[in-house]
Amino acid sequence: MKLMRCTIPFFIGLSSTIFAKAEKEVQDMSDPLAVYTQAGVGLTNKGINIKIGQAYDTGDDSTMAMRLVEFKGILGDSLGWENGATIDNSVDSIRYRNFEVNLTNGRGVQLDINYSFDKSHLAQESGDFSYSIIQSLPKMGPVNLYPLAGAGGAFGNNVTEDDGSIDGGYSMYGVFGLVGLYGKVVITDNIWLNYNPFYLSALSGSGIYKNSAFGPNNDSILTHEFVVSYQINPTLNLRYFANWNEYNDFDDGDHRLEINYQL
Repeated sequence: MKLMRCTIPFFIGLSSTIFAKAEKEVQDMSDPLAVYTQAGVGLTNKGINIKIGQAYDTGDDSTMAMRLVEFKGILGDSLGWENGATIDNSVDSIRYRNFEVNLTNGRGVQLDINYSFDKSHLAQESGDFSYSIIQSLPKMGPVNLYPLAGAGGAFGNNVTEDDGSIDGGYSMYGVFGLVGLYGKVVITDNIWLNYNPFYLSALSGSGIYKNSAFGPNNDSILTHEFVVSYQINPTLNLRYFANWNEYNDFDDGDHRLEINYQL
C-alpha cells in the first residue's frame, strides 16, 4: 500500500497588510513558513512530479494563505527507476493542500487531501484527508522546530470489506490521528537541511482498516523525511528528498530531486 502523506510545512510570510508588496518581493525560500507563488518539477524513482502553488490574500490583516496542487508519478514506467506492478506512465496520485497562518502567533492550520489511483489491499483506489495545526517555536541558533498535530479520514473506491467482499463505489473506511515535527537546520546562507518525522495511527473504522491502515497488519506507522536544499539564486532552489518509514528502509523509500521556482 502507498502511504498518503498527510502533512506538510505551512508557509508563513509578511503580514497581509502588505500582501501586495510581499507578492512583488522575493521571499526566503529556505524558510518553511514563507508564503510565495511557485512552480516545481521533480524527478523521482516513480516518475515525474509537478506542483503549482499560489499564495493568496485571506482578507484578514493577521493571516496569509496558500493553495497547492501536485501531480505525482507521471511517466513512471519510462523515466522512473523503480519496478513494480503499479508503475506505469499515467499519474498515480494527486495531492491538494490549502493552509492558512496567523501572523501574530505563528500558528497555522492546514487541509490536506490525497488521492491514489493505484490499487492497495484496502481499495481499488484510495484517498485521505486531514486537518492539522502547526506551531512555530522560538529559533534556537541554526535550528527551527515546528511541531504539529491533526486528524483525518480515509476513503476509497471499491473498498475491501472485513469479510473480503468488495463494496462498490466510494465509501469511508476509517479515521486516523497524527503528530509530527518539521525541523530545519541552517548550514550556510545557501544550504539547509530538514528532518520531518511523523507518527500516524488508526483510531476507528472497519476491522481491516483498524488492523492494516498503513499496510498489512500495520495499524500505525512512523515515517521519516530528510531533505537537503541548495539555493541557486533568490528565486530558484534545488532540493533532494528521501522518504521512508519503519517498515521499509532508506534504500527502499521514495527519492526525488526537485527544482522550485518562485514566481
